[in-house]
Amino acid sequence: MTRPDIHLFTAATMNGYKPVIFLEEAGVPYDLTVIDFAKQDQKTPEFLRLNPNGRIPAMVDRSADDFAVFESGAILWYLAEKYDCFLPTDSRARSETLQWLMFQMGGVGPMMGQAMYFQRIAAPNGEDNPFAIARYVAESRRLLEVLNTRLRGREWLAGDSISVADMAMYPWARAYPWAKVSIDALPHLQAWFERMDARPAVQKALTIPHARPFFWGAGDEAEFARQNASNFSQDVKKG
Repeated sequence: MTRPDIHLFTAATMNGYKPVIFLEEAGVPYDLTVIDFAKQDQKTPEFLRLNPNGRIPAMVDRSADDFAVFESGAILWYLAEKYDCFLPTDSRARSETLQWLMFQMGGVGPMMGQAMYFQRIAAPNGEDNPFAIARYVAESRRLLEVLNTRLRGREWLAGDSISVADMAMYPWARAYPWAKVSIDALPHLQAWFERMDARPAVQKALTIPHARPFFWGAGDEAEFARQNASNFSQDVKKG
């Protein structure tokens, strides 16, 4: 039996869901290896050969001599070019897609990630920093306002249909409840969430490799929040 070209190494995080969204939307077969942070799978020599930074996701393209790709945005771009989808052909729209992809990678992800870290990991482990929390929550809100403005009068971040920019942005921006960031008075962003929420492939992707409804503001988060803080307690102690 022929193996799929794509072998994805990922976990149930905002970055980890991004390539799964692409693969499910594109209907591309793939093999999946779930990375267990508790076991430090991402720090093994085998994984570090795929991603020297020791972070997920990582991907191997078996059809290209086992070419390894790391960084979630780079993986999305690679897949879009390989399968010729979710990337506009018009040069300006293509550039806009890359710009909004970079906006997620350099802005929304890091800022919301810090808002999550200081509230969901540092504070429960005895490192409560109100200044840091206020700063990162405020900056996350500002970036969501930028997205709201961009989405005024348009359905997608770039081009005329869903692209890798939307796929990259969605898991992070949609996790505003986990980051404890308000989206009040951001109607265009909320409408975009509804469009993305309504896509069956997107919703399926958010269950692979594990569903984390608490990220999106659903379910009883208390036990998950405790376990999540415990999983990363050593990171706080190292700091």
